[in-house]
Amino acid sequence: MKCIITIDKEHEEEVLIFAHEKTKLIEDILNLINNENVFTGYSDGEIHRLNLSEIYCFAVEDNKVYALTDKDKLQIKQRLYQVEEKLSDDFVKINQSCIANIKKIKKFDTSVSGMLTVTFKNGYRDYVSRRNLKSVKERLGVK
Repeated sequence: MKCIITIDKEHEEEVLIFAHEKTKLIEDILNLINNENVFTGYSDGEIHRLNLSEIYCFAVEDNKVYALTDKDKLQIKQRLYQVEEKLSDDFVKINQSCIANIKKIKKFDTSVSGMLTVTFKNGYRDYVSRRNLKSVKERLGVK
């Protein structure tokens, strides 16, 4: 794919794409341009803008959806299924109440009972449900 960038302060900013078909790359570019990869998080009366790249996971606690980052836990005023619709392929649902960023996972641990636990780079831990185990393995390329 060829890329041409022209810096002109007099011209309105625009992105023009010529493609043979709509691909994942084009969808990612559109999401980036339309700021669909930005979430608004709330904490102690403050409003924060969050890029997907800084979010470790989305988790439900006390019927509220939270975005967990390196240091913060910010409430997202959307339901988990609404959040899931906006996410890129870097995210995978690991259980009924958690969607994980694959790039932020540190390790997986298995227990004697066969439970798979996810540890994120920020120290947060959650489990992979049996229902979601197959899709998690597929997304990670593990058989």
